[in-house]
Amino acid sequence: MADRGLVAHLLRRATFGPTSAEVDGAAAAGVESTLAALLTPTDADAGAAATPVPRLGPDPYSALTRGSSREERQRANQQRREQIVTLGQWWVVRLFAAEHQLLEKTVFFWHGHWATSVQKVKSAHLMLGQLQTMRTHARGDFAVLAKAMLRDPALIFWLDGQRNTRKAPNENLARELMELFTLGIGSYTEEDIRAGARALTGWTIDRTTGRASLNPRRHDAGAKTILGRTANFDVDSYADLLLAQPAHAVFLARRLWFRFASGQPIPTATEERLVAAYRPGRDVTAMLRALFTDEAFPATRGHLVKQPVEWAVGAMRQLGLNPTRLAPEKRRQLLGGLDGLGQVPLRPPSVGGWPAGASWLTTSSIQVRLRLAAGFAAEAGAAVLDPLATGSAEAKLDALARLLVVNAWTDRTRVALTQSADEPRRLLAVGLVSPEYTVS
Repeated sequence: MADRGLVAHLLRRATFGPTSAEVDGAAAAGVESTLAALLTPTDADAGAAATPVPRLGPDPYSALTRGSSREERQRANQQRREQIVTLGQWWVVRLFAAEHQLLEKTVFFWHGHWATSVQKVKSAHLMLGQLQTMRTHARGDFAVLAKAMLRDPALIFWLDGQRNTRKAPNENLARELMELFTLGIGSYTEEDIRAGARALTGWTIDRTTGRASLNPRRHDAGAKTILGRTANFDVDSYADLLLAQPAHAVFLARRLWFRFASGQPIPTATEERLVAAYRPGRDVTAMLRALFTDEAFPATRGHLVKQPVEWAVGAMRQLGLNPTRLAPEKRRQLLGGLDGLGQVPLRPPSVGGWPAGASWLTTSSIQVRLRLAAGFAAEAGAAVLDPLATGSAEAKLDALARLLVVNAWTDRTRVALTQSADEPRRLLAVGLVSPEYTVS
């Protein structure tokens, strides 16, 4: 049997909050079997099947014309907002229900990496298409994902790619592609960005069909010099050039380490190991395996502040609170709470994605977290509450740690929890906002 603390740490990082039963199962199966099931699941995902993609109906903008009235446009805007809320609620449910948890967490990572916001895109249909692209290509060859994303209508619109023509190149997508998506700052010049923008010219979006296509008349097919190479670069050859740079694998290794392991710099030996695992096929799955099996990984316990979505979905998973069974008002309160915490799915604050670390621990966010935790505790059933109401205060705190997959409480936290030990719902709420639960 594997060390329970070790597999609990792995599952906290690779899922949206493991249940105590999942940790028990992983400890019995062993680390290698658990890791294989996370990275390359072979069974069907019943949870995903039970949460199918929502039927949004037609895009409300598709029926608008230049002659549409003000009232018609207002109705279209209202329908658009309703579709966006529907999609956001569905995704939270999917994060909760999916059995292939690492896949869902990797999709959420890519959502923050490619950082496209519905607030500018204004289309649930385009955002859903992007999510499907990231889910399809989340693992394996990063080049396949990158090329698909460079054709993604939501990303193109988000970074003004539809305005990028051979007569008037727009540099936004090329700049972020190099700085935030593939290489990192310092690995290119302004001249490289300008030439890269020319490689991406000509892509347009049909808002009626939601598809992107290349218009050859708008594309610059001439020679371009990028990173010292001269060729008639287009979207695919430009992407291949960037991903062949030594800086790319290092950049991605650091991004994955930062989100799945630690806010501290990646150790040099670990970085080299991740890069070596990734390079043969630009394999994201191989890099994640190297990360989770690296000798430095166990020492990263307590290094990451849970992102609000991770915290909320994890709490619901551990308490058995299926969001589909919450009253509509409770679901709206959940999304409102995530808004108050600063992280609503589909709405990253900028092209740089969401913040991390202590940025999530502001005074105002702690108050919001307390309200959400109290709401979760109020919905908890007998199976959750009964162990927290039985035995000594010490036994109740141990039961709470097991429920929330917390390794141990500090003396300071034990004092705070003991003060609530006679009230199971309050004890649960306090546990959910404790440092030991919030920082994993």
